[in-house]
Amino acid sequence: MFRFALTFALTLLVLPAQAADKLTLLLDWFVNPDHAPLYVAEARGYFRDAGLEVEMIAPADPNDPPKLVAAGKADLAISYQPQLHVQVDQGLPLVRIGTLVATPLNSLVVLADGPIRSIADLKGRKVGYSVGGFEDAILKAMLEKAGLGLDDIELINVNFSLSPSLVSGQVDAVIGAYRNFELNQMDIVGKPGRAFYVEEEGVPPYDELIVVAHRDRLDDSRYRRFLTALERGVQYLVNRPRESWELFLRINPDLDDELNRRAWRDTLPRFALRPAALDHRRYARFADFLSAQGLIGKAPPVADYAVAID
Repeated sequence: MFRFALTFALTLLVLPAQAADKLTLLLDWFVNPDHAPLYVAEARGYFRDAGLEVEMIAPADPNDPPKLVAAGKADLAISYQPQLHVQVDQGLPLVRIGTLVATPLNSLVVLADGPIRSIADLKGRKVGYSVGGFEDAILKAMLEKAGLGLDDIELINVNFSLSPSLVSGQVDAVIGAYRNFELNQMDIVGKPGRAFYVEEEGVPPYDELIVVAHRDRLDDSRYRRFLTALERGVQYLVNRPRESWELFLRINPDLDDELNRRAWRDTLPRFALRPAALDHRRYARFADFLSAQGLIGKAPPVADYAVAID
């Protein structure tokens, strides 16, 4: 009996470890603190514990990740809830399976010591933007709450130079500024800003960053395991933000600067504590908003584009 047990134990030692299932995750942008739970999950070994080998890839073009998932060339992508509605309306076979950042980050920003004290003060002013369509719709809703319309302002495309165009005086306000980055960037250069938060000014709340998958692959067991590991990453991050920052820098040492430290602090309370959970009514309200703004047709049932994987 002893000899059999010893032989069996030695056999186990020489057997190769079971290979982890590979999973490709395309990020929405270059690596930044918005992705903190993902990198904490990686550094803590939570993906490995779930039997996954997750390859996280920053895109050359931020518009590509959802399209590549829709084309079956990647497993998952980090994307944005507003874009998901539009892409599904256009026929892309995408479904939200999880949430990374559970609140809007988008905001309307002005100089803190400037003449704009309320949104009504934008009448006759210049407003910079980066991406037309959704940002126009957000701004339109915010202006309407203040009794104004898009005809009451001058829209200027500043590309992705949001805070520089505001600091230089090229525009009086910018829409599309992320409250966790642009506000900190402006403060660091000595030109603090003031934010008007979209969800307080007539725009229904929405998830900023989500995880999307191909509609025909929702039975893939890797996705449930991925979300479980992601939730463990969020829990560790919330409980131990300082240690998590150190883990994040271990993988991304080039991000150790003042802007990213501040962004880390400001993004922390916005991560989804239950990434797999889905608020159907919240998604339906936002779809109705986009439909009313003319960005999508009739809002489809939530189950057509967002699910909670059991």
